[in-house]
Amino acid sequence: MPTKLPRNKKEAQSLWGSLDWLTIFIYVVLLALGWMSVCGASYDFDAAGNILDFSTRSGMQIVWIGSSLLLAFLILMTDDRLIESLSYIIYICFLVLLFVTPFLAHDIKGSMSWIKIGSFSIQPAEFAKFGVSLCLAKVMSTYGFDVRNWRDFVICIVLIVIPMGLIVLQKETGSALVYSALFLMLYREGMPGCLLFTAISAVVYFVVGVRFADAPLFGIEQMSLGHALVMILIQIFTVGFIWVYRQGARALARRILFYALITDVAAVLFARFVYPCNAVWAMVFVCGATAIYLLYLSLRDRALPYCLIALFTLGSMGFFYSADFVLNRVMEPHQQTRIRVLLGLEDDPRGAGYNVIQAKIAIGSGGLEGKGFLNGTQTKLKYVPEQDTDFIFCTVGEEEGFIGCAIVLLLFLSLILRLMHLSERQPYTFGRIYGYCVLSIFLFHVFINVGMVLGLTPVIGIPLPFFSYGGSSLWGFTILLFVFLRIDAGRNRLQH
Repeated sequence: MPTKLPRNKKEAQSLWGSLDWLTIFIYVVLLALGWMSVCGASYDFDAAGNILDFSTRSGMQIVWIGSSLLLAFLILMTDDRLIESLSYIIYICFLVLLFVTPFLAHDIKGSMSWIKIGSFSIQPAEFAKFGVSLCLAKVMSTYGFDVRNWRDFVICIVLIVIPMGLIVLQKETGSALVYSALFLMLYREGMPGCLLFTAISAVVYFVVGVRFADAPLFGIEQMSLGHALVMILIQIFTVGFIWVYRQGARALARRILFYALITDVAAVLFARFVYPCNAVWAMVFVCGATAIYLLYLSLRDRALPYCLIALFTLGSMGFFYSADFVLNRVMEPHQQTRIRVLLGLEDDPRGAGYNVIQAKIAIGSGGLEGKGFLNGTQTKLKYVPEQDTDFIFCTVGEEEGFIGCAIVLLLFLSLILRLMHLSERQPYTFGRIYGYCVLSIFLFHVFINVGMVLGLTPVIGIPLPFFSYGGSSLWGFTILLFVFLRIDAGRNRLQH
C-alpha cells in the first residue's frame, strides 16, 4: 500500500507536474538569445572588456536575467488564489505609483517615467501592465459580467484608459499605446467585431488620407486624392455594415451604394470637364445625407442598428478631419516629420529617419547567415542609436542574419501560440482572460518593435520582450508570464 503524502508535498508535486515546461523552455531560450544580442550591441572593440564584467551592459544583463529567474521562482511558489484575491489592490497601487511618478522621476530624454532608486532606475509603466491585466481578469470574471453589455464594456474601457492617461502624462506615448492591445482580449471575450473593425478603419482613414493628402485628383489642385479616397471608403464601409447587420435591408444597401457612386462620379466629372472645383465636398454631402437617412430609418422602424451605423458614418468623418487637424496644427514639428517619414512623404536621413535607415542597413548587411557573434560592424561602431534597447532586433539581423531573425520570430510565434493554447484550456474565466491579456501585450510589443526596426510601424520606443537591455522591462515581462503560468498550474487543483 503506497504511503500517503502530506498535503504540502502533494501540492508541490502537483505544481511542478502541472507547470507548462515548454513555455518555460521558450522563455529561457529567448533570455539566452537576448543576452547574446545585448552583448553584440554593447560590445566595445576599443575597450575589449570581458562581456561578463558587471560594469558592462552585457554583465549587468546577467544580473537582470538572474534576478528575473529568481522572481519567476518566487511567483511559482505563490498561491495563485492569493494573487487573484489581491487583484484590485495591486491595480490601485499601480495607479497611485503611476500618478506620483512624474513628481519623483528624473527627465531622461524628455521622458518623466523613470524613478531612481539608489544606483538604478525603474519604470513603473512596465509593471503596471500586470496590474491592469489582473484587474481586468478579476472584474470580467465576476458573475453576470458580459462585455457585450454597454455598462460592463464601459467599465473595461475605463480600467484601460486611466493608466494610459497617467502614462501619457509621463510623456511616454509608446508605453501608453501598449494598453490598446488589450482590445484583442475584449474581442475574444465577446466585444462586437464592429468595434474592432471601427478601430482598424480609423487607422486606414489616417494612413490613406495623410499619405495622399497632397496628391491632386485628376490633376485638379482643389481636389485631394487622399480625402476623396477616405470619403469613398466611408461610403463603402457604411453600406457594408448595413449589408452585414441588416440582412433584410440588402436592397437598401445596394441602392445607397449605387446613388453614392453615381453622385461621386458626377461630381468628379463636373469638376474635371465643366468647372474646376472641390468635388470632395459632394462626397462629404453624400456621407452626411446617408447618415441622416439612416437616423430617420432608425426612428421610423425603431431599429437601433441603423442609428449605430449612422453614428459610425458621422464618427468616421469627424475622426478623419480632426486627425488631419491634429497632425498639421497640434502635433510638434518633429512628431509630424516622424509620421511623414514613415508614410514616405519626406526624406529625413539625418533626423527622424536616421534610426530606421541605420537599422535597415545593419539588418541588410547581415545577409543570410549573419556576420557572427560580436562581429557586427554597424552596431559596434554605434551607427544605430538605442541599439541595445529599442533597436535590439537589428543586432540579431546583423550578427545572425536572416536565419537568426527567422528563428527569433518563430520562437515568439511559438510563445504566443502556446499562450493562446494555455488560455483556452483554463477552467475558470479569470485564468483565460488574464492569459489573453498577456498574449495581447506580448503580440503588440513584438509586432511594433520589429515593425519599427524594419520601418513598417512608427518609432514609438517600446522594448522587445526578453531582448532589450534593462531590468524594468525584463522583470515586467517575467511577472506577466509567470503569474499566468502559476494560474495555469493551479487549473487541476480540484483533481488532487
